[in-house]
Amino acid sequence: MLVQQILKGKPQTGILTVSPDATVAEAAVILARHRIGSVVVSANGEVPDGMLSERDIVRELAGTGPACLSGKVSEYMTARVETCTTSASAQELLERMTEGRFRHIPVVEGGRMVGLVSIGDVIKALLSETAMEKKALERMIMGR
Repeated sequence: MLVQQILKGKPQTGILTVSPDATVAEAAVILARHRIGSVVVSANGEVPDGMLSERDIVRELAGTGPACLSGKVSEYMTARVETCTTSASAQELLERMTEGRFRHIPVVEGGRMVGLVSIGDVIKALLSETAMEKKALERMIMGR
């Protein structure tokens, strides 16, 4: 299954982003309000400049305390953003995400973001694909 198929199966709600100049507290509100684990950091809403996750925030809270909440997102974000295209396979993404230990990946086409895929989206797609293959094999074995 390809990323373009995964994106078609997701609700079209747009890509949530936060400005690099926003405070960590503002980003935490976005994460909590939308019940998501990571948000794309982008100055223009089209190009990913970084990612900020719950883990990034918790790590800073544990290390520096609540003062980090007033710091800028750009200070705490993961600046090296892994991206993919719509032609990437779900299997490829699962391997990259597992190896890199990250759970969200922006989808970029023509230099701008067109979606965001989570590891949950990838697993759901792979399970669906496996179920369809199983059903096809059962029909073939049964002679239908």
